Amino acid sequence: MNSSSITATAEVGLRLVVPDRTAVPLVARLDYTASDPYAIKVAFHTGEEDPVEWIFARELLTVGIVRPAGEGDVQVWPGTGEDEGDRMINISLSSPFGQAHFDAPVSPLAEFLHKTYEIVPAGQEAEYVDLDSEIEQHLQS
Repeated sequence: MNSSSITATAEVGLRLVVPDRTAVPLVARLDYTASDPYAIKVAFHTGEEDPVEWIFARELLTVGIVRPAGEGDVQVWPGTGEDEGDRMINISLSSPFGQAHFDAPVSPLAEFLHKTYEIVPAGQEAEYVDLDSEIEQHLQS
């Protein structure tokens, strides 16, 4: 496999939903790699020098497109945009440092997720995890 076939990257426009204020447009970079097949890394570009990074379960985002998913720190659920026909996805993040609620159009996120499933099909994630290497890394820490 060449490296372009084992990674996927996308930039998605989204909005930070702030109660009683106008939503703030942002860009998030999504990264997926076959070497970490269960996870998607999301870097939110907030205008600060360094983006705010979170790691989500790929399945959480996939399920969240069609029905509410997640408990605790990350929750995802479907929604609609200002125009009734616009399918949106809501993402709520919570940490000891605060909370954030984002919404984004489903289409670019679905395209990105489709690419990830072309790289590692659903149900085959375990075949891409090198358990010996993972155990070795934890023993050395």
